[in-house]
Amino acid sequence: MKAVASYRGLPVEDPECLRDVEVPVPQLRPRDVLVRVAAVSVNPADVKLRASLTPSDQPRVLGFDAAGTVEAVGPEVTTLAAGDEVWYAGDVTRAGSNAELQAVDERVVARKPESLSFAEAAALPLTTITAWETLFERFGLDASSRGTLLVLGGAGGVGSVLVQLAKELTGLRVLVSASRPESRQWATAMGADALVDHHDLVATTLREVPDGLDYLFSPHSRGNIEAYARIVRPFGHITGIDEPEGLDLLPLKSRSIAWHWEFMFTRTMYGTPDMIRQKELLEDVAALVDDKRIRTTMTTTIDDFGAAGLREAHRLVESGHVTGKVVVARRAA
Repeated sequence: MKAVASYRGLPVEDPECLRDVEVPVPQLRPRDVLVRVAAVSVNPADVKLRASLTPSDQPRVLGFDAAGTVEAVGPEVTTLAAGDEVWYAGDVTRAGSNAELQAVDERVVARKPESLSFAEAAALPLTTITAWETLFERFGLDASSRGTLLVLGGAGGVGSVLVQLAKELTGLRVLVSASRPESRQWATAMGADALVDHHDLVATTLREVPDGLDYLFSPHSRGNIEAYARIVRPFGHITGIDEPEGLDLLPLKSRSIAWHWEFMFTRTMYGTPDMIRQKELLEDVAALVDDKRIRTTMTTTIDDFGAAGLREAHRLVESGHVTGKVVVARRAA
């Protein structure tokens, strides 16, 4: 089958960083479904993985987010069948979605929203899982929750979904950091109650919440911990998704601020007993999408499901100026 793969970490400008290749059709494990991939989206995680690959003589097929149609199922699959239209974010330990066909464990695959195209659906899974786990598992929020949440990078992929979920499923007031005019417009459209400027984070945040935040979502933590200690109230909560080397959390101690890590691949990486929670939450969000309560975050579509199209998607994401999500779709999708 055709796929797009990398052999070693290279700059996105190098045409060898992503190459068109032929690889064997994946063999199914007992609980796998084989998906014919119609569309994928590119996340910062894709960019980071591509750039950091160690040299190998074997092609590494990348890609996490995907939407497509189930073509075959393993002998122990009980929740999906051939012909089902699905969406998922995959598994960092297995071959990725940048291919004609992908084998994925049924426990992390759900039927996609009926109201979305494959391209529109592919924009959402990884960011949706990250946002959902942040709000309802790391922070432990529910419909009765009150307080103030600050979403840093609120015009990005995760932030765009996190704001929508927080406004639909909790009682929180949601602040978003955005500085460019297009980012501010996007964050407001997602449902932000107020905007702050990450270039002047402490002053603009405390102007909105003088007593401090209850919750903070941090995709870029390096150099920000002291500022967080000033804007999060005592006994507040922060969830981080990045991994800055040598991160010092000591400034948070005197306020007893809790720091949580969110990594949406933990369940698949360790085969946790509750792995099916990812299928379940994607099913819940699909219903919210079809009820018009959550919208796709796709803003850019590239109709070239090959190395050139994916290189362009990686270039856009790597630029750091993308609002919403970049999707790469097959022309028939």
